[in-house]
Amino acid sequence: MDPNLKWGIIGCGDVTEVKSGPAYSLVDGFELVAVMRRRLELAKDYAQRHHVKTYYDDADALINDKDVEAVYIATPPDSHHYYALKVAKAGKICCIEKPMAPSYTECKAIYTAFAKRDIPLFVAYYRRSLPRFDKVKSLLDHNAIGAVRYINWNLSRTPSPIDLSDDYNWRTDAKIAPAGYFDDLASHGLDLFVYLLGGIKEASGVCLNQQELYTAKDAISGSWLHDSGVIGSAIWNFGAYKREDSVRIVGSEGEVCFSIFSDHPIQLITDKNSETFIIDNPNPIQLYHVENMQKHINGISQHPSTGKSGLHTAWVMDKILGKL
Repeated sequence: MDPNLKWGIIGCGDVTEVKSGPAYSLVDGFELVAVMRRRLELAKDYAQRHHVKTYYDDADALINDKDVEAVYIATPPDSHHYYALKVAKAGKICCIEKPMAPSYTECKAIYTAFAKRDIPLFVAYYRRSLPRFDKVKSLLDHNAIGAVRYINWNLSRTPSPIDLSDDYNWRTDAKIAPAGYFDDLASHGLDLFVYLLGGIKEASGVCLNQQELYTAKDAISGSWLHDSGVIGSAIWNFGAYKREDSVRIVGSEGEVCFSIFSDHPIQLITDKNSETFIIDNPNPIQLYHVENMQKHINGISQHPSTGKSGLHTAWVMDKILGKL
């Protein structure tokens, strides 16, 4: 009997080409056996290039394929709820790309469907599995900056070429991603902050469309309070004059500085000295995230990004956006 857990992917877009898809074939105990895209010729092309034996243009066919035991949903977020409920009904393990769904309400329905059946559910907040952020967590857990007082994140960038064109971009379509790049990018950071500093009990924000280049929001400010008493704040602006991605976690005896999306060195600064840590990411970048799913399913260790943690992140995002 083949001991490998057999995976299928729904939605083989750019994120699965390099970041995630290859990991499902590289991790011991996992095997990628089927893929699905809406256009069959594109599904076939992906399957042939990645040495996957079965391909579909019908998600139901993949979900109900008897050889598929687990499903990775990598479609745009507006369809996550629809597909996830089908996967849960089929009784199969699932990993969903982030954000888990466009709203807390849909995320809760997904979480409940899998929890009722006691089926493992993961969300692809893979930064929780990256060594560079485990280093940040270790510094905090070992009181390298004393008692943590506050965290601040500034994520800004210029409009992208597609923003300035008439080309369609689902990431800025309010019907799919109501808060635009916030949904896609801010979710990573907010989820990571919960991993580093614990749950969030209060959150609020202001959001608007400053540029009017697309239907989604493009400027958001947020503030929140962790259960531990740490205060958080952030600015996300996608129409600024330059790119900036900087996080400061400030404590009673120093601070830790790092980037969410760039591989800049981690900086530890105190009154006594400063240190720099350079920690490379794995290739593919979701490798350790997928490895941790294998360990979780086999009872070796708890995965850091599950449906429960993804649901909490969705609640925080909706609170900042004023949707709750």
